[in-house]
Amino acid sequence: MRLTPLRALALALALSVPAGLLIAQEPPAPAGDDPAVEAPAEEAPAEEPVDLAPSGEEPEPTAEEKAAAPRDPLEIYSDLALFGQIFDRIRAEYVDPPDEKELIRAAIQGMLTSLDPHSGYLPPTDYSDMRESTSGEFSGLGIEVTMEEGVVKVVSPIDDTPAFRAGILPNDFIVEIDGTPVQGLTLDEAVSKMRGPTGTSVKITVLREGVSEPFEFELTRETVPLRAVRWSLEGEDGKVALLRLSSFSEQAFVGIQNAIEKIYEELDGEAPAGIILDLRNNGGGLVDQSVFVADAFLKQGAVVLTRGRGPQESERYDAQPDSLDSKLADVPMVVLINGGSASASEIVAGALQDHKRATLVGTRSFGKGSVQAIIPLGPDGAMRLTTSRYYTPANRSIQALGITPDIEVRQVVPEEFQGRDEIIGEAGLSGHITAEGQEEATVGSSVYVPVDKAEDTQLQYAIALVEGRETDPAYPPKAE
Repeated sequence: MRLTPLRALALALALSVPAGLLIAQEPPAPAGDDPAVEAPAEEAPAEEPVDLAPSGEEPEPTAEEKAAAPRDPLEIYSDLALFGQIFDRIRAEYVDPPDEKELIRAAIQGMLTSLDPHSGYLPPTDYSDMRESTSGEFSGLGIEVTMEEGVVKVVSPIDDTPAFRAGILPNDFIVEIDGTPVQGLTLDEAVSKMRGPTGTSVKITVLREGVSEPFEFELTRETVPLRAVRWSLEGEDGKVALLRLSSFSEQAFVGIQNAIEKIYEELDGEAPAGIILDLRNNGGGLVDQSVFVADAFLKQGAVVLTRGRGPQESERYDAQPDSLDSKLADVPMVVLINGGSASASEIVAGALQDHKRATLVGTRSFGKGSVQAIIPLGPDGAMRLTTSRYYTPANRSIQALGITPDIEVRQVVPEEFQGRDEIIGEAGLSGHITAEGQEEATVGSSVYVPVDKAEDTQLQYAIALVEGRETDPAYPPKAE
């Protein structure tokens, strides 16, 4: 049979198993300067009796024993030969000529996604998008937009960006981008046309209510930081600080830090009556940013513990005393969570709960208690691989269980959303990581948050709690 290049490679790998692997399986020589000459002979220890099957043969290993035993390298490489056979048959016999690169990438994706829901392969485009998302920056015009009646509506220009400096206003409608009508495009397609390499230009046509003629702007794209944190002062006296953290990108801690500075400026240097950190529907992000954010409110102690297969995947991250946590030390705190609060959000919520720094209000969180490493693969993108589980400072694993709030407060869900507002979270994902004896969530947790703050039951309860109009033994938390 003629060997294809791929089969030949698999066979070569199978036959070229390093000798060291085989030698390592042999028992080591006894200790001593010259063990062959000077080590005294010892009596062989009596062997323990072995339970034999009725036939007189040793019993077949259990499934657990087979799984724990290392596989022979030749057996592993023979499986690669099987992959080569299937790949060759697809190339030769599939009804249409396949894209061979996509076949290989699909096989890699299948291998990684078979491990758990969070491992996977990132092709170059997806890897680039992920880096942009986690960096918290993009190259564009600096406009927050939405889609309304088929055209792009400006929600707000971001401060000190090309759109802001050009005079684009909230509620403006973008109807053309580089001469292409926006009508018929999706929001993502329109946004993609406005983004591009830094230093390049784009023309947009804008309609403004009350103005008969459209405006035309030619703007030069710049690097624009995404706004990770929004803040406001709430309550009857306007002294309850609300910090809404949307993601744990590289802008998360800086955003928290800047927001707190502006809140103190707004209050003429006076501390707020309390801080509400809103982590609802925050799906997480970078672990180091979750540590920095928790550290902003803690002066010492563990923030999160990670444990993997080896020492390099097992770490403890600690809070350090600094001027920020010193400034906020006497400010009471509430953290809002719900079924969409995941991963890095749960790290922060768990740390502040375990240290009795904040009272958690809302509904149970998502329950993603694992950490993924992003491993670059050069021009071929990257792989995302689950490398460890994480634990809260009190050594709690929240994997597939989530964090239970100190005070459960449910939203009043409109009739059209009832029954569709709850998710089970990690426990509902096929192939999620499990642990023997670990409890898992079995019922859903709501992800519904009203747009109107006045209708937001959880937020209004938290504000009333800070102002003393509502009371609960869990607020403020009492350190033991």
